Amino acid sequence: MSEGKKKIIYYEYPKTHADLKIRWQYDGLGQTEFYRILSTSYLEKDQRILDIINEYKKENKIQNEVKRKKTQKMYEKKRKMESKFSLKEEERESIFDLLEKEHPDL
Repeated sequence: MSEGKKKIIYYEYPKTHADLKIRWQYDGLGQTEFYRILSTSYLEKDQRILDIINEYKKENKIQNEVKRKKTQKMYEKKRKMESKFSLKEEERESIFDLLEKEHPDL
């Protein structure tokens, strides 16, 4: 195992596991690549993944409707701000780095 990395494990039914392996092969993906795509998209708040998660939470009553709507509004506000100022995560980080360099006492 590579140093500095963690292994994520979960259990799945044999039929689902076999079906996943077939789909990964069909799409030319490996298991690791597949899960990295999903986890990266989730962490980067890709709207497509957020929609799937939100639908899952709704169907399985994981959060109440008020909380789900509040979360959706927060994501929408973030997207509008990013669009308005044309800022992405990397750009925001570099702004903070510049501020820290200019004002180390903050």
